[in-house]
Amino acid sequence: MTDITIEVADREKTIVRTSVIGIVTNVLLVGFKAFVGLMSNSIAIILDAVNNLSDALSSVVTIIGAKLGAKQPDKKHPLGYGRIEYLSSMIVAALVLYAGITSLVESIKKIIHPEAADYGAVTLVILFVAIAAKLILGLYVKKQGKRVNSGALVASGSDAMFDAILSASVLASAVVYLIWGVSLEAYVGVVIAGFIIKAGVEMMIETLNDIIGKREDAETTKDLKDIICEEEAVLGAYDVTLFNYGPNKNYGSVHVELPDTLTVDQVDRITRRIQNNVFRRTGVILTGIGVYSFNTSDDEAARMRNRIQETVLSYDWALQMHGFYADTEQKTLRFDVVMSFDVDRKEALEALHGEISGLYPDYEILIVPDVDMAD
Repeated sequence: MTDITIEVADREKTIVRTSVIGIVTNVLLVGFKAFVGLMSNSIAIILDAVNNLSDALSSVVTIIGAKLGAKQPDKKHPLGYGRIEYLSSMIVAALVLYAGITSLVESIKKIIHPEAADYGAVTLVILFVAIAAKLILGLYVKKQGKRVNSGALVASGSDAMFDAILSASVLASAVVYLIWGVSLEAYVGVVIAGFIIKAGVEMMIETLNDIIGKREDAETTKDLKDIICEEEAVLGAYDVTLFNYGPNKNYGSVHVELPDTLTVDQVDRITRRIQNNVFRRTGVILTGIGVYSFNTSDDEAARMRNRIQETVLSYDWALQMHGFYADTEQKTLRFDVVMSFDVDRKEALEALHGEISGLYPDYEILIVPDVDMAD
């Protein structure tokens, strides 16, 4: 069994186990903080308890999302249910945002109509224990989330670490009140609410980016190209495109440049080896591998390639040229150009076509514009 297969099999169990630990810890903290908050008449501690309750609910949603997302593909959803996890992350973000807004409203009410708090030694001890518990929980959950590539777990871990900081601010306000008699309760509550709202908005934006589809980082694209180019006959790999259907569920396509002397049988063997190597080492399933033919024995075609590439790359918005092939007998040539998003593609194509036609007026020219997919 490969490392990728083991990771996929272990992922759901890790998410569920980590989330259960989070639920149990947060429920205990909710009980302690709610009791202390009510006994001491502390709005800040009560809001801290509400925040922990939202964390517990978030963990429940994360478990449900992981379970549903792990369902096997079927006729209705042949690429699986992995994207359900993004919906669960969105629900988690909404819960956090709701908790933040509610906390802000209650804190403002306390500023307008202040009430004195009554702290004791037990209150301070419980707050200190809660801070330590949330810090340890946050570090653990975030680490597990990164290990299994779970956005919901990473977000929950980060939120727990923020909670520890916010609980520390509550403890600090209690100490200030006991020493100087100055009540910062409601104002600390506003600060807590602000952090919660910020976390909810950031989680929502990140999840929306996953749902809409975002740019792959340069390192991922480079790794894929390096693996593909390890195949001896491959002269270059281009147009890497990944389609995400949930965490660790990536499909992709690529163009490879091969010598024009290969047979279809040889090309078939090469592309199958590429697919197997890429999946074994990255977990990405290449559903399509296109082929660019490379002139290997036509010196005139080689000279044309160099001249046209120099012309194309003289434009700032032309990032790369590839897939070049010239048939000097049939008088045809074709190539792809990766264009920046800053240029009008239609105008850019017209400019290129006009200039290349001026260089080779007898040739039928096909220029394919490509999207700049990687950083």
